Amino acid sequence: MDSFLIKGGVPLRGTVEISGSKNAALPILAATLLTDEPCVIRRVPDLSDTRFMVKILESLGATAKFENGTVTVHAKKIKGYADYDLVRKMRGSICIAGPLLGRLKKARISLPGGCIIGARPINLHLKGFQALGCKIKIEGGYIDATAKKITGNSMFLGGRAGPTVLGTANIMMAAALGDGITVIESAACEPEVVDVANFLNAMGAKISGVGSPTITIEGVKKLHGAEHEVIPDRIEAATFLIAAGATNGEITVKGARAEHLRAVIDKLGEAGVSVERNGADLIARRKGKLKPVDITTLPYSGFPTDVQAQMMALLVLAKGISIITERIFESRFMHVSELARLGADIEIEGPSAIVKGGKPLSGAPVMASDLRASAALVIAGMAAKGTTQVNRIYHLDRGYEKMDEKLKKLGARIQRVEEK
Repeated sequence: MDSFLIKGGVPLRGTVEISGSKNAALPILAATLLTDEPCVIRRVPDLSDTRFMVKILESLGATAKFENGTVTVHAKKIKGYADYDLVRKMRGSICIAGPLLGRLKKARISLPGGCIIGARPINLHLKGFQALGCKIKIEGGYIDATAKKITGNSMFLGGRAGPTVLGTANIMMAAALGDGITVIESAACEPEVVDVANFLNAMGAKISGVGSPTITIEGVKKLHGAEHEVIPDRIEAATFLIAAGATNGEITVKGARAEHLRAVIDKLGEAGVSVERNGADLIARRKGKLKPVDITTLPYSGFPTDVQAQMMALLVLAKGISIITERIFESRFMHVSELARLGADIEIEGPSAIVKGGKPLSGAPVMASDLRASAALVIAGMAAKGTTQVNRIYHLDRGYEKMDEKLKKLGARIQRVEEK
């Protein structure tokens, strides 16, 4: 397992290019299983998760080639049984269930893995499949789903923490080849869901209402091959915008879409970090001293849970008290104890973290617990005095393409070290 060695205290300056969205790329790659014709997906980030997804597609019988950010998939003949050793490593692999059900009317996959950030049940996925006429059986760590046919239906997919992003994508994919009309109420509104729907429509699907809480899918008999370019990763973009503020630098973020980042840009502004548009680019810089702010994570278009940890790393530098409330995942404060090793003063009270900011950070060895916690520790390490070692960065490699190389180009003193 690799780690990062970071010598902090250097303001980041320069330009960074944002990669394609991991959270859109995974279900889009899965959607290529819905047709027996070739599909070409561009701007796919080169990550361990996307590599795993390509391997899963191959294990199902598809041919797939991943080269220079482009994945070409031809799922001419596929099977409905996914390899356990691949699926168990990545929660996003659950999104193959919808395409398999849509095309083969059967799917057998193991219960998926991923970051340990609290309960992320797939009950809403299964509820949606059952509404489409599927029979579900869970036994021996596997989900077995079968259907004589996929029948359009109306369903409500709201959950305890709001709509389900992957669940919405999964149901769209299953229903695209179904009989009749499917209506998803309390559908996820995230840009990644819109991107999946745009790809499905390019394949010949009839999906409307995406980006709103009500999505309508009119089933079609067949889908054809298509080409598609994945949207920019809004979470990666947010991470670099925050890093600019934390290090008191100035970063130009190329390729990000400001309309996907309104909540983050708003809170950064409150905290004293200016984000300005310059054509298609975003420029982030600190204006004066950092200020404390209160944040509550919410479904899109609220403040994203995937940016909560990074924002906390910024707010530990702001003199005063900030309150961060996590409403999506109940165990997403595991980075708090590691930030404390760097000198942060944070207390947990129920779903909220009380950040008593303004104390200087100093480098120390820290351990990443999940993908976004890794990014938060990297940001804090770059803002701290001395050297920080971030261990277990395989988490970070799941969601950030060549992050250390991008940071080096911005002036960061960061080195990838192979652990023995």
